[in-house]
Order: sequence, then C-alpha cells, then structure tokens
Amino acid sequence: MATRKVADHTLYHLSPKGFWKRFRDAVVVNPEISSGLPIQGVHRYPPPASRPERYSTPATKASDPAQNPYWKRDVRRAYPQLSVVTQSELSGLLIEHSQTQAVAAPAADKSDVPAAAKEPVDLVQAIAHITSSKKIFTESRLPPKLPIPHKRWIPERAPDAPHDPAAYFPMLMFK
Repeated sequence: MATRKVADHTLYHLSPKGFWKRFRDAVVVNPEISSGLPIQGVHRYPPPASRPERYSTPATKASDPAQNPYWKRDVRRAYPQLSVVTQSELSGLLIEHSQTQAVAAPAADKSDVPAAAKEPVDLVQAIAHITSSKKIFTESRLPPKLPIPHKRWIPERAPDAPHDPAAYFPMLMFK
C-alpha cells in the first residue's frame, strides 16, 4: 500500500474563501501553492495575544515619583559646566609643576595642615621664572607634535621622463 508523502498546504495554512478564492483561482499561476499564512492555533501554542493576564511593570525606585524628580531625569538641560582658571591660579600651577616632584618618606604622626597660601604671581613672571631656571625644549627634547594618521609627504625630485634634451620640457617629476 503506497502512501502519498506530499505536504498538504490546506492542513497548516489559511486558504481564501468566497470572492477572493475565485479571484485567486483566476489570477494565480499555480493554484496548488500555499498562501503562506499559518493557522493560528496549530504552529504556536499558546497563540500570540491569547494570554488573559496583563503585564505589569515591576515597581522600582525610578517608578516612584517622589524619589524620581523631573530635573534629575531631564538630560536635555544637562549642559556642560564651565571651568574657569584665572591667570594667578595658572601661574601657581605652572610654577608648582615645573619643579621636580620629590616623594616624602611616610611620617609617624601626620597632621593635616593646609599649605601656606602663596602670594599670586603674574603669569608673565611665572613663565619667565620657569624658562630662566631650565630650558623647556632642546634639540633632544622637542615640543609635542599633533598626531597625524599618515606620514607627511616631503617632495623629492625624481628622474625626468624620457624626452629630447633639446626640446622644451616644462614638466618636473617628483616622488
């Protein structure tokens, strides 16, 4: 007894009915082809949107309006804050960081005494003081360069293209 081992598209897919069945039969090239729309209860169990219970968002600290004010959530107004350094502060930082830093030995009793406030120094005087004490840049210690992703091209003359030596040849070759 031979059994027919062919997939039956009517078992698992929706078929049109009424006017649309007649229209499909008249227009389609292969009337035996499936519509491709699966029957809802056959392939997915439980079918989508069939569960009676509704999802509820779990309560968190962010869902409590008393603990989550709008101004903390409003990222549109989180403007960058300006940082201002005056010339006297900059001169003090330059003088302080131009000296070699020595690491102090750990002391037995430590007293947290703030450093004595120094009188403000003019920025021009601070730069003059730093450059007079030592040379900042030398031939072995050059200032930093901007990083570039490729090597800078330095033009070098290449041998000229073959031409008559007596002829006017304005083209110069570079590599």
